[in-house]
Amino acid sequence: MHNSNSGAIFVGIDVSARDLAVALQASDQLEPVRAFANTAAGHQELRRYIVRVCVEASGNYSLDLCLALHAANGIELSVINPRLARRFAESLGTRSKTDQVDARVLCLYAQRMPPVPWQPPSRASLHLRSVTRAVEALTCMLVQEKACHHAAEASTALPRVVANELKRHQRYLEQRIQRLRREAVRIISSDADLARRFRLLQTTPGVAETSALQLLGELAVLPSTLDARQWVAHSGLDPRHHRSGTNVEWTPRLSKVGNRRLRRALYMPALVAVRHDPHLRGFYQRLCANGKAPLQALAAVMRKLLHAFHAMLRLDQPYDGARLCPDVALRVHQ
Repeated sequence: MHNSNSGAIFVGIDVSARDLAVALQASDQLEPVRAFANTAAGHQELRRYIVRVCVEASGNYSLDLCLALHAANGIELSVINPRLARRFAESLGTRSKTDQVDARVLCLYAQRMPPVPWQPPSRASLHLRSVTRAVEALTCMLVQEKACHHAAEASTALPRVVANELKRHQRYLEQRIQRLRREAVRIISSDADLARRFRLLQTTPGVAETSALQLLGELAVLPSTLDARQWVAHSGLDPRHHRSGTNVEWTPRLSKVGNRRLRRALYMPALVAVRHDPHLRGFYQRLCANGKAPLQALAAVMRKLLHAFHAMLRLDQPYDGARLCPDVALRVHQ
């Protein structure tokens, strides 16, 4: 730790539904882990107790806490990927996983790693992400219900009432999904910046309203300071290399240390784009011809789309496949 940090206070917070496990280190002295209620009153009490904080991104359980800490003066807040915290714990030789252990690990992370200040998204972006994630959850349930209904319909051993109830539940889920999608569109239309991004995303081949909602729900909450490569890293689509000496070299794989929902939202647009956009189709075919497996090539298309979205939203320009794949564009026009 640098001398400038000799008087700093480092805090790690493990968040659960009911409690906050808080580990604090000041003047090289690690204090006993304290517990605070994960409520507005508990957040207020915690604000009087800490200075520099590291929290795992744990969805809605940590969101209110992060907003409360960010609003407080004099608190440096970092929110990190849970997988990074787990890897850091393994590097320390930590084998157990409890709230108290996790809080101490996050405290050490805050002390030893460079802090990345957390910037809260806009209220409209947070609401949009909440609604689109609810749509995704209900869509997964609908897929499962359809599979169960198909099995029940094909079975002669089950009573007809089972298939009828499953079909009725499908219609109920579809109604809820449509209601939430209308709410997502309402949120977007009430915010000029979100509406602009929504329109631009839909200029991309393979991105219609459904995909645009899921993509925007995840992209809108990202800080404006991130570049395209950081978007790729956030999605977990960056390649992970494993090389040692001259004899050990594994095939690069996706890191997947990122937002799995964003990866899922990119999959279908990439699949459609390689069929209908000549530039991305040429890019995909060239990768396959060079020995890439189809899924590897599709992941590369997903990365290309993320780069395109970043430029489109930053420059306020519609999709342009020729600029995204200039070498392919030359062959397309020849």
